[in-house]
Amino acid sequence: MTATLQLIGAPTDIGASTRGAGMGPDALRVAGIAQMLARLGFEVIDQGNLSGPATPWIAPTTELHHLDEVVAWNRAVYDAVNAALTASHLPILLGGDHSIAVGSISAIAWHARRRGKKLRVLWLDAHSDVNTETTSPSGNLHGMPVSCLLGHGPDALTGWSGERAALEHDAIRFIGIRSVDAHEKAAIRTMGLNVFDMRHIDEHGMRTTMVEALQDVDEDTHLHVSFDLDCLDPDYAPGVGTGVRGGPTWREMQLCMEMIADTGRLSSLDVVELNPALDVRNRTAEVAVELIESLFGKSTLSR
Repeated sequence: MTATLQLIGAPTDIGASTRGAGMGPDALRVAGIAQMLARLGFEVIDQGNLSGPATPWIAPTTELHHLDEVVAWNRAVYDAVNAALTASHLPILLGGDHSIAVGSISAIAWHARRRGKKLRVLWLDAHSDVNTETTSPSGNLHGMPVSCLLGHGPDALTGWSGERAALEHDAIRFIGIRSVDAHEKAAIRTMGLNVFDMRHIDEHGMRTTMVEALQDVDEDTHLHVSFDLDCLDPDYAPGVGTGVRGGPTWREMQLCMEMIADTGRLSSLDVVELNPALDVRNRTAEVAVELIESLFGKSTLSR
């Protein structure tokens, strides 16, 4: 694992349906993310927050809400993640809504392809985010980043990795999914995506789920985690814009993070959809920092 971690703030809620996720990066800083990572022995560089267009206060006027602004934010994210990887740093993108994953994962895919690495993305989320401009019931782009990364999104948000699709269909594993609309269910079946939904976790447990999700991660794998805080049950993480009951518990998510850390292959991270405006005393940010601590190697005993 890279010893130098680079924090990149993307303070925007441009792709979301609810305002507030733009305050997420600073809420994570207040919760002590940089200090925690330093205590684990990493060198931490906090480059501060990226700049981008403000979220318009007017009602959206197109089917794809705020497309130009989402593209601009993702370009800034792409450039920052690309620069971090070029410097051999491990980028930690602090969001911000989940639409910014298009920029981060596109940059990661370009680097992985250039180095001959296999890319594996773990998408920790209550939602599958595989809607498109023709199927989205809301038009909000934070519900479409996976489609964009698979090459099925609007032209303005595809092809950034050098290929139409930044990800092959078998490169992504969804964990904790429990809110999927009819069009998304059809797309998941058609594309043969690997989804470990809450029923799978309930029936098999988080340990077996993670063994399956990580089974072919090896030394030639760039492992990326895209962590949407609404993956957690809202009893543990109330500060999210689109919370869905019935998610993993705090302890289940700790095990998930610990098993990812055990691979020693974590190479990049997104932390998104933290909404301090809906939180209670920054509780969700604090939970996120605790989970990220496990993701980067904290455990009760050496394994």
